[in-house]
Amino acid sequence: MTSETENAVGHADVRLEGSTDALPLSPSLGVTLDATRMPRRSTLVDRRVLRITAVAILLGIAAAFIARLLTALIGLVTNLAFYGRVSTAFSSPADNHLGLWVIAVPVIGGLIVGVMARWGSRAIRGHGIPEAMEQVLLNESKIPPRITFLKPISSAIAIGTGGPFGAEGPIIATGGALGSFVGQLLHVTGAERKVLLAAGAAAGMAAVFGSPVAAVVLAIELLLFELRPRSLIPVALATVAATGVRYATVGSAPVFAMPALATPGLLALLSYVGIGAVLGLISVGVTRIVYGIEDVFEKLPIHWMWWPAIGGVAVGVVGYFAPLTLGVGYSNIEDIVSGQLTLSALAFLCVMKFLSWSIALGSGTSGGTLAPLFTIGGALGALLGLGIAALAPQFGIDPRIAALVGMAAIFAGSARALLTAVVFAFETTGQPAGLLPLLGGCTAAYLISALLMRNTIMTEKIARRGVRVPAEYAADYLDQVVVRDACTHEVVTLRTTQTLAEVRRWFNEGLPDMQHQGYPVIDEAGHVRGVLTRRTLLDPQWHYTLSLGELVLREPIVVKESHSLREAADHMVAHNVGRLIVVGDEAPYLLVGILTRGDILTAHGQRLQEARQSGRYLHFRKGRVVKRPIKPAGV
Repeated sequence: MTSETENAVGHADVRLEGSTDALPLSPSLGVTLDATRMPRRSTLVDRRVLRITAVAILLGIAAAFIARLLTALIGLVTNLAFYGRVSTAFSSPADNHLGLWVIAVPVIGGLIVGVMARWGSRAIRGHGIPEAMEQVLLNESKIPPRITFLKPISSAIAIGTGGPFGAEGPIIATGGALGSFVGQLLHVTGAERKVLLAAGAAAGMAAVFGSPVAAVVLAIELLLFELRPRSLIPVALATVAATGVRYATVGSAPVFAMPALATPGLLALLSYVGIGAVLGLISVGVTRIVYGIEDVFEKLPIHWMWWPAIGGVAVGVVGYFAPLTLGVGYSNIEDIVSGQLTLSALAFLCVMKFLSWSIALGSGTSGGTLAPLFTIGGALGALLGLGIAALAPQFGIDPRIAALVGMAAIFAGSARALLTAVVFAFETTGQPAGLLPLLGGCTAAYLISALLMRNTIMTEKIARRGVRVPAEYAADYLDQVVVRDACTHEVVTLRTTQTLAEVRRWFNEGLPDMQHQGYPVIDEAGHVRGVLTRRTLLDPQWHYTLSLGELVLREPIVVKESHSLREAADHMVAHNVGRLIVVGDEAPYLLVGILTRGDILTAHGQRLQEARQSGRYLHFRKGRVVKRPIKPAGV
């Protein structure tokens, strides 16, 4: 039984493979033509991508309903814990009348989460995104199926009992776990399972905030670590499906409604960029403090199962004095960006929310980071905006835009997700006048964070475990260089009619041409028949009367001159060889050159040279540009 892309003899169908190979001119040339068959497509996607996309759309719909279910579960726990009633309505714990008993509620929630983590899965601890990143990078995106159930339940308990977290992190983690689980059931490849994981995670975020574009960008920046059509299409359509379900069940209004904003002037725009830079500096401090608190918990002489309960004590105490810090606090974010809080209320909420959230997160309980960061950053941005408006009213600062910039900038700095922060703030408020301030402020925060902090709030945890997280996504250099520009064209060849005795006598002459490790063998017509290594030619088990044509036992592993070095390198790995015969595009039986692993490494020379040149600093002194070379290491 052959696949749809193979014909009766097991060769790829030219029509389906998109190959430009000509048909064999004679039976003897078929071997060479077959050897040039490489994984090159005439299109960027194939039918398999359509199947993965269909699965991703179903995942998006499922993730949207899971988001609704988790929201209802949080509401149920909140109503039971703080009001003693059975209701799934999403309500704030801030209106409770428990008095001092409010301190006990987060402690009980922390105890339950600790028990679930110890005897269920330790992976439910934290805010979920770093754990998903770790599975993508190290475990072929295989998340244990039990996380699909334990993560939302533990998060609902932690948040419902007053934990100062957002629901978006657990939903992102749950959607990713569901995508991974489906991928494991379908037995797809690791790359396809990563796409399904990212599709589920992005769909979860889109279902919570109604921000499909931001969810796609988040998946690219934090989960996929790539930007390819075969991964972008399924994730994008999954978020569309999830957002469609949200529109049908909740509505299409922005999550954080704001009054209409006026387009800022130049001085105001510069001020927003400055606010973003300040928030970038604060985001570095926030990240370091959070992980510093986590280090303190690591040193406690008690089992980690009890840490969430200790964190719950801090949540309860802070919640007693500042009830608005309890729970997800989405209404707080809306009040901040709408300009409904006074200066003192902003400062108090910012400080108390940070204390509660940082201690709780450091204790290892289950909950998200986005909503707390938005609350803290929005309050700080509003405070800075109010201060500038009071000191320099001529700047035309709008504290509401300043709050919006602060909300996005602290996320851009702490998570190093620039585009996600900008698009998210726009989609959740629907304010086009805020786009330019957001871009300037978030870029400034991103710059400061990149200068001062190597890892982020999302990657520090897994980086400490030895996981290397990609920080930059650049085009593959090998994919930009064609084989004809890197291969060796002056090739020393042998002929099929030569005997081993002749070749060995030739080796004994010790000429420079005899130092190669492999030699292409051609026939009388100049057609490539194979490659013989120096070891084979000198192997005493072969009698000296044998011809080289008799020694060629395997088909030649060849590459066309128009292929890229990336395709050639993959071809080498697939066939476990260190050199490839290069043949022409129009005449795939004629030798053009030979490509070795050394040639591929040498091709990086130009890129490395450019990198060295970038190490020269340009100093502007008295109108002159002075090039100063880098000092050698150790000087």
